Amino acid sequence: MAQRNPKDGTGNEGILNLAPQILELLKGVKELELENFSMEIGDLDLFIPSNGFCAPAAAPAPAPARPRPTTLIREPYSPVMTKYPGRIREVTLGATRSGGGSRGSTVTIGGATTPAYADRVRLPPHSPVIALDVFDMPVSLPMVLKENVAGVMEQPAEWAKMNVNKFGADVVTIHLMSTDPLLKDATPADAVRTVEEILQAVDVPIIVGGCGDPKKDAAVFAEISDMAAGERLLLNSVTLDMAEQKTLESVATSAKKNGHVLLAFTGLELNNAKELNRRLYEYLPPDQIVMDLTTVALGYGLEYSFTIHERARYAALMGDTELAHPVISAATNAWAAREAWMKMPPEYGSRELRGPIWETINAITLLLAGIDLFLMMHPAAVLTIRDVISRLENPKAGLHEPVADWVGVRL
Repeated sequence: MAQRNPKDGTGNEGILNLAPQILELLKGVKELELENFSMEIGDLDLFIPSNGFCAPAAAPAPAPARPRPTTLIREPYSPVMTKYPGRIREVTLGATRSGGGSRGSTVTIGGATTPAYADRVRLPPHSPVIALDVFDMPVSLPMVLKENVAGVMEQPAEWAKMNVNKFGADVVTIHLMSTDPLLKDATPADAVRTVEEILQAVDVPIIVGGCGDPKKDAAVFAEISDMAAGERLLLNSVTLDMAEQKTLESVATSAKKNGHVLLAFTGLELNNAKELNRRLYEYLPPDQIVMDLTTVALGYGLEYSFTIHERARYAALMGDTELAHPVISAATNAWAAREAWMKMPPEYGSRELRGPIWETINAITLLLAGIDLFLMMHPAAVLTIRDVISRLENPKAGLHEPVADWVGVRL
């Protein structure tokens, strides 16, 4: 606002009177330079027209409310059929009379072309097989295992019959513990008689387990191989230690001559597994070799066992022929875990359940890694793993109980 000039007495009124004269003087002037000029402005409104003066645009009409969905969107699903260049070899255990043996039936393992149960269309051509253990001498077992076989622990042939007739074993494993030089140091001839009794007692395929001493096992396997020519036994097992002690050749040569299968055992090391298989190829064909990559109990490295088995299966499917063999798992190694059988605080549950659960978890874990044959002991664990296998291979099978309301279950 202009201030009153004390000298001439002019104020706002004087300026307004001079405005017409100032405008007349400024006609034709393009630039005007002011000195000592000041202006006080109150509220300032700016109006910037766009393309001339125009009326403000009308607010857009509100979008209509979207209807609430009443059904799910139906989308088709087409499974991706991944094809792998490799394939797991098939190996048959046991031989019927027409095949030169005396078994009433045989089992074939292997043949997978996809990772375990990863393809719901191309399931494994052969279901996993279950073998139950027998020992040729009384051994220390947890009570929950011993109570099922207490009456036959000193009679291997009767034990084998029970495993087949009562517990439904597909295969019987006879562990020749008495041949261990640190135990009874039984002779190869003694071992031969025991295996003969088992062969006469049951007509399922047989796995013959040694004592773990490379020299003694080599001698025992050689004599049993000759005695049971044509039966297609699985000799459990041959190791790189045998190769170092120059006994691998005799066992492999005898197995080839008599038509048996060898179990190549290595300890969680795939390079060793490949090396052992390469050495065996010098003496017998690949379809007479099964691998044992070692099973470790839950709580003692089971996750590492799973990783090794999974790596071996993927490598084989991708074309590594040295690992393209069926694989077994000694799920019974679960009983090496103290938690499976020791008396523990109540929150761990009863030993009667804990042990079978431990064995079951071992078996199910490695089932998903591609195991073809399980060595097991507890009947409840066997029943459970069979049920799991049937559900995986037949997803349309009915459930034992409704599970639709599991969210609302009160624990």
